[in-house]
Amino acid sequence: MSTPVLSVTPTTPLQEAVKLMSDHHISGLPVLDEQGALIAELSEQDLMVRESGFDAGPYVMLLDAVIYLRNPLDWDKQVHQVLGNTVGDVMSRHPHSCSAEVSLAAAAKLLHDRSTQRLFVREGETVVGVLTRGDVVRALAAEG
Repeated sequence: MSTPVLSVTPTTPLQEAVKLMSDHHISGLPVLDEQGALIAELSEQDLMVRESGFDAGPYVMLLDAVIYLRNPLDWDKQVHQVLGNTVGDVMSRHPHSCSAEVSLAAAAKLLHDRSTQRLFVREGETVVGVLTRGDVVRALAAEG
């Protein structure tokens, strides 16, 4: 597990968060509210959506009308990600986390089952560390 934990808030300018990730060679940051509780995460994947642009999805032309095959109501999040200027505009609202009491095996299973690169380790509502897939591999190598 890595400590101390670098974090951002929803109002952090996006460019500041990107610089923090780049300068510290990390692929994700916890997003904390004013009380320091984990509310979201900002990952490289969130930033890739922003840089790749908006995709309206497949459509059909019928006479002079465009009929989208994806529900336009689902575009809202993607539009915010593409146009956003703050962490709150692009963050994932379902952060991957675990309790500090979780065993290494259970944490590895969570990483695998959730197909994520990191778990934010919490003691109560406070983020105390970050556990990555690389941390699990290093721990397994140290055991062997």
